[in-house]
Amino acid sequence: MKLLLDTHVLFWWCIKPTELSTQARLAIEDTAEIFVSAASAWEIATKVRIGKWDEARDIAERFTAHLAAEEFDELPVRVVHGRHAGLMPGKHKDPFDRLILAQALIEGMTIVTADPKLSDFGAPVIW
Repeated sequence: MKLLLDTHVLFWWCIKPTELSTQARLAIEDTAEIFVSAASAWEIATKVRIGKWDEARDIAERFTAHLAAEEFDELPVRVVHGRHAGLMPGKHKDPFDRLILAQALIEGMTIVTADPKLSDFGAPVIW
């Protein structure tokens, strides 16, 4: 199984692991292939820049180092991901979530997320 971490899960794993559910924590600990989307780097950096997520400043500034320390793989955004995210039906408006969803669906990954709305799009979810 390949896991794709939602942005808040990456933050909690690195900064506040007690926020993770037991199932999410065990899945991350027991899975060899764990990916983090470039969309998460964009989301964290954007929210830090506009003052909405100062707690994540270290992750924004040292994103690649955090991924390397955890041995997580980067998942680049490709045109097919962006197109799918933009055309995906549904009312979910968050562009970061839509892109992570599209990546999970196209790449055959399970999303680790506390957001129950993401499972409505057909992606397998662990929480």
